[in-house]
Amino acid sequence: MPVLWLADVDKNDVPLVGGKAANLGELLRAEIPVPDGFVVDARTFREFIEKTKIGEKIYSLLQDLDVEDTEKLDKISKEIRTVIENAKIPGEIEEDIREAYRKLCEDEGEEVYVAVRSSATAEDLPDASFAGQQETYLNVRGEDEVVDKVKKCWGSLFTPRAIYYRAQKGFRHEDVSIAVVVQKMVNSEKSGVMFTSHPVTGEKKCIIEAIFGLGEAIVSGLVTPDTYIYDRIARKLVEVKIGQKDFMLTKQDGKTVKVKLDPEKANERVLSDEEIERLVTLGELIEEHYGKPQDVEWAIEKGKVYIVQSRPVTTIRTKEEAEEAEREAERGMEEGKILLKGLGASPGIATGRVKVIFSEKEIFKVQEGDILVTTMTTPDMVPAMKRAAAIVTDEGGMTCHAAIVSRELGVPAVVGTKEATKVLKDGMIVTVDGEKGIVYEGRVERKKEPKPVVASAPIITATEVKVNISIPDVAERVARETNADGVGLFRIEHMVLGLEKHPMKFIRDGEIDRYVDLLYEEMKKVAKAFYPKPVWIRTLDAPTDEFRSMEGGEDEPIEANPMLGFRGIRRDLMEEEHFRAEMRAIKKLVDEGYTNVGIMLPLVTSPSEVRRAREIAISEGLPLDKIEFGIMVETPAAAMIIEDLVKEGIDFISLGTNDLTQYTLAVDRNNENVAYLYDETHPAVMKLIERTIRICKENGVKTSICGQAGSYPHVVEKLVEIGIDSVSANPDAVQKIREVVARVERKIILDKLRKL
Repeated sequence: MPVLWLADVDKNDVPLVGGKAANLGELLRAEIPVPDGFVVDARTFREFIEKTKIGEKIYSLLQDLDVEDTEKLDKISKEIRTVIENAKIPGEIEEDIREAYRKLCEDEGEEVYVAVRSSATAEDLPDASFAGQQETYLNVRGEDEVVDKVKKCWGSLFTPRAIYYRAQKGFRHEDVSIAVVVQKMVNSEKSGVMFTSHPVTGEKKCIIEAIFGLGEAIVSGLVTPDTYIYDRIARKLVEVKIGQKDFMLTKQDGKTVKVKLDPEKANERVLSDEEIERLVTLGELIEEHYGKPQDVEWAIEKGKVYIVQSRPVTTIRTKEEAEEAEREAERGMEEGKILLKGLGASPGIATGRVKVIFSEKEIFKVQEGDILVTTMTTPDMVPAMKRAAAIVTDEGGMTCHAAIVSRELGVPAVVGTKEATKVLKDGMIVTVDGEKGIVYEGRVERKKEPKPVVASAPIITATEVKVNISIPDVAERVARETNADGVGLFRIEHMVLGLEKHPMKFIRDGEIDRYVDLLYEEMKKVAKAFYPKPVWIRTLDAPTDEFRSMEGGEDEPIEANPMLGFRGIRRDLMEEEHFRAEMRAIKKLVDEGYTNVGIMLPLVTSPSEVRRAREIAISEGLPLDKIEFGIMVETPAAAMIIEDLVKEGIDFISLGTNDLTQYTLAVDRNNENVAYLYDETHPAVMKLIERTIRICKENGVKTSICGQAGSYPHVVEKLVEIGIDSVSANPDAVQKIREVVARVERKIILDKLRKL
């Protein structure tokens, strides 16, 4: 089925529904007020391309395209989008979309207005937030319009900026897909964006920007918003800046219209103290749920607050960067003539030659090292923004396009100056201070003689802190930025589900060697990025419902509860040809010298499963004396017979707390009726974990944890105290977990010393 309801998806579904939809589903599950809706998943786009047979034409147009040729890029983009929009959606897909829209309208008793938005399956990559796959259609009403806008969103996968981005990153156009979110419209009287913590420093200061009317005016930078800064430690509002809001966007008769505000309204404060408190409370709940600061879009209609999007803040400085910025700030600037003041939206200082542009058609004017000056940037200006040394705009606040993209790029930016395009002229040499929000005339240098500093030593722990990886393309960055001690869980199902057809169809079609090569190439990205640190590759573990929509997946069994069904090691051993393909891919890595890889078997419940898997691996030529061989402990059965499992010659175990908790407590964590019972620290779960670790240590078997609980400090504290060998956390939690581990290890040492 091509349609999934937002309430049924979560962060594990990013490859299927994209980051936007996955986050909305997460928020709904956390009981955050989110407008209802559904998502047309990424598999449906692939099916549409295949069944309409337009793929060959699309990808041939992109072959050998010079993306730096802006005119040619625009021409090809328009041609591809026209091909997509003119193609007829297969009947069964179209009917499912229509039926979902009708169901969305049931409670209202009439056709409702919806927003139709693309949800790119790559937008959670660290620097993909400005990839351009952000097409949005508002005030859409009626089945025909919804179907039409879904196709237009599919076409947005081939906007000039999206094509350019993929070419720059080396992504194959044939490998990407896109999902589409259809969500009830909020006709907001007030709207805006909130950073739950400071987007650069990470301080516990909630920054809220607000305008009257619909939110697109703030993100696009058309209106300079109010800015409210709330100190979450002191629990009080510490700063209020009233923006000049000359107009607002609102919905009238199904259309978005621009309404001019009278001077009194334009300078009126948008949010009351009570509304700010409500937003901060929701923001803190969302940040706590995700475990890191969030960039949240919100709207208020008839006094009710709705959250319409949330994504992680990816621009917070590392500790080293923050210390360097502090030293730079202490030095200050030499005296210089100030030309403009605005909002310091992206820190840093740059000097260059001014280039004033007013549309994406002029981006060719901006060369490497220039200062880009414009009214407000647009997604189509991203190529020029990447070349610029700094960016200055007339309009916008901390959450406008220019601010967000500049922080992602690490380019200094000053926004909301009101008159940059009038004061600054082409060819002028200026210095931009993106920290203080100042533009100086000419070249202005930092003051000399910075204070000497002593570099802080890296945190070293006895307990290894590893990282979980799902997307091979991010492995190199994750290895560099986290400095993790290896990969405790490399999930291969995400990359397999992204292939053009079902794994077993490759085998049935006589293409097993090609399938092995595809696995090998993706696995190698991770093994190479972390070499010589260990990379534990979990064999395929996806439930049947996730395979069903793939080409060749129509024979997948329909199971009442796929999580308890045909998956993990039980499927590996039933479909032995596929398991052998996995082993051959790993053997190619080992033959190439990547002996840092390990094999990890999922959903084990008996020694015979481990024994048979080991026999197959050896028969495929894998030297198990050179690489590690282990299992997931994610069933109560595995935990209760761990002494029997270690006798099968395993080198390590990894605790999968997500499934272990579900199976122990008989709780489906995706079922809202019982989700409140889900608790990884339940005494029964912790006893199974403690027992497993104790017996493994007695038998010289390494112990680790790779479930979600491995990213929770309070759980990690207990595990370190028990004596676990390693903890594998999500990339954004590695540093935090390393600090927790170090603190607990110090406490253990001090406690021992006190007893001496």
